[in-house]
Amino acid sequence: MTAEDPKTGELKRSQIERVREERKREDDAVDDQETETHGRRAEKADYLRQKLEERAEAEKQKLEESNENE
Repeated sequence: MTAEDPKTGELKRSQIERVREERKREDDAVDDQETETHGRRAEKADYLRQKLEERAEAEKQKLEESNENE
């Protein structure tokens, strides 16, 4: 069994891509409102990525603990 749930890894990769996309859209925006919107979306995606990193670490620790108890 891997240390990270495959679904967690997939979601994390998705959020990384979303950050990239929104940063590009932010750079390509034509007005301040659009720039701000894409900037907020990128920040939200990065926040979610960080939370998924935390979840992956917790899953890894739980797996290590269960292996120690066996």
